[in-house]
Order: sequence, then structure tokens, then C-alpha cells
Amino acid sequence: MADNKTTAPMGADMEWQTPEEVSKRDKALITTIVIMLIVLTAMAILGFLFIKPEPDVVQGQGEATEIRISGKLPGRVAEIYVEEGQQVKAGDTLVHIISKIMDAEMNQAQAMVSVADAGRNKVDAGTRVQMIHAAEDIWHQAQAATGITKKTYDRMQALFNKGVVSAQKRDEAKAAYDAAVAGEAAARSSYELAKAGAQKEDKEAAAAMVRAAQAGVGRANALLEDQYLIAPCDGEITVVYPNVSELVATGAPIMTLQTSDHWAVFNVRETLLKDLRNGSQIKVHIPALDKDTVMQVFYIKDLGTYANWQATKATGSYDARTFKVKARPANPIQGFRPGMSVVYKGIADQKKDNKN
Repeated sequence: MADNKTTAPMGADMEWQTPEEVSKRDKALITTIVIMLIVLTAMAILGFLFIKPEPDVVQGQGEATEIRISGKLPGRVAEIYVEEGQQVKAGDTLVHIISKIMDAEMNQAQAMVSVADAGRNKVDAGTRVQMIHAAEDIWHQAQAATGITKKTYDRMQALFNKGVVSAQKRDEAKAAYDAAVAGEAAARSSYELAKAGAQKEDKEAAAAMVRAAQAGVGRANALLEDQYLIAPCDGEITVVYPNVSELVATGAPIMTLQTSDHWAVFNVRETLLKDLRNGSQIKVHIPALDKDTVMQVFYIKDLGTYANWQATKATGSYDARTFKVKARPANPIQGFRPGMSVVYKGIADQKKDNKN
């Protein structure tokens, strides 16, 4: 009669097991696997429900308004009164520039004013008294000549009427009288012109010459005003370009003045712009200062197609444009400088920030 027991595979340290024992072992293994799958599934579901992905982090940097200090006067740097890193106030003298050429032009312009003034004074003074008296004397002589020739003509006319003299003699006397009358008229005009002085047009021309010369002085003064350049506003001198004794041209930058107007600039994909608009307040972190703060957006502009974020799939996606976003601190930040990294954290909770 055969034996009822089923044996397990033989081994050096294996024992004989009944079918019931094998079945119990398999069931325990299956149960353990099922429980592990249930636990893993539950953990995955809980992670999907409760674990949120980290938000996109956008890094920008600090910027500030910079003013290039330059002038109209070409010349040589005589003295620099500030140095890089120095804080200045509006109206502080920054640099002294000298130009011997402009000094010579100023002297020339002032000399031209003197010449023009002398010409105008001569015109305004009119004709000298001696010339007026001489013209008057010539006029009186012409009057006397007219009187004499008229009497001669009257006598000749009377004699011609009596038939004593010929018509030729009478005509000669008439011609002499007419010439005397014309000479008297010319002498009188000369006298009146000398007494009246220069014409109105001459006076206006002389005055215009004076104004032109004065304009030359004004131009030279305008250029020489820039021999001392001053700070237009408060700020910090960040760069000084020339050294003392170097030549500078018209409009060449002498130094750079950085104002206290600071902001942060970010390059943001358009997919992150749904909550950003002019006037929005955003939360940022400044790693260099280890400080969280709030800034207000004041500028949003696209950067063009060259700054697109390219799609990674041939279909089902699109190229995202990049926008430049500028934000200014809601409150002054002590120690914040251009070039510092600024990390965008998201839209600020304005109610919470106001309470803080």
C-alpha cells in the first residue's frame, strides 16, 4: 500500500512537508504581497493628494538707474574731486576741466562785442557838428546864388521884352537861374541829412552787430559753465573714467553716478504671467542679504522670438515667449545693490503683508 505523505524537494537540511503545510505557506506569501501592494498604492494616492510640486523658481538680479556725467567743454581734466564708491549730494562739484582754446574764444568774443558797441555808438552819435555847419554854409551859399541869378534873369527878361537883348541872352540867364535853384535844393538836402544823422536802417544794422557779438559771448559762457561738472542728484560714484591731466572730448563720459532708484529684473516664461501685471506685488528672496521682501511690478515687455522657450515635443506643445519683468521694492532695502540675485517666489499675500 502506498504512503499518503507528499515529500518536498530533498535537500541537506530540508524536512518532509505535508500538502497542508505547503498550502499555508503559499497563502501567507500571497497575503504579504497583497498587503504590500495595498500599502504602496495607499502611499502613492496620499502622495498625489497631499504632496504638492515645488513652484517654478525664477531668478533675476538687481538693477539701478545710472547717469553718465559728461559736459560740452572739450579740454583737459584739471582736478577730480570724488572717487569711486563715494556718496555725493545733488550740487556737489565732481570735476574741473580746463580749456585754453575756449578761454581764447571768450576773449575774442568779448573783443567783438567791444568793436560792435563802438560802431553802434558812432552811428547813434550821428554826424559831427563841424560837418553839419559846413553843409549849412553850402546851403546858404546856394541860396545867395539863386537870388543873384533870379535878379539877372528878371532884368534880362525885361530887356528882352523891350527888344534890347536877344533871346539867347535871355535863355542863358534862365538856364543859370534854373541851375542855381537845383543847386540850392541839393545843398538843402545835404544839410538836412547831416543834421538828421544816420538812417534808421544803419542804426538797426549796428544794433544787430552788437547782438551777434553778445551771442558769441553767450555761447562761450555756456561752454565754460561745464568746466565745473556737478552732481545732478544724490547717489554713488561707481566709475571714474579719465585720470587727471587727460584730455576729454565733447560729450565724453567723465564718471558714472548710480542713483538710489533700485529695482529687480526677471526673464519670465509667458506660462507664469497669469498672475503678473503692472501693479502686482510679488514675494522675492535676496540670497546675499538672506532676506524675504515684497516688490511691485512696474514693467512687462516681451523679449522677442529670439528668447523663446522651445517646445520639447514635435506635437501637442508650443513655443513659450519670454517676457522681461521689472519690479521695484515696496520699501527701501538696506544693503540692496545692483547685481545681487533676486529669486521670485510668487504673488504676495497683500492682506498678510499689510498686517505685517
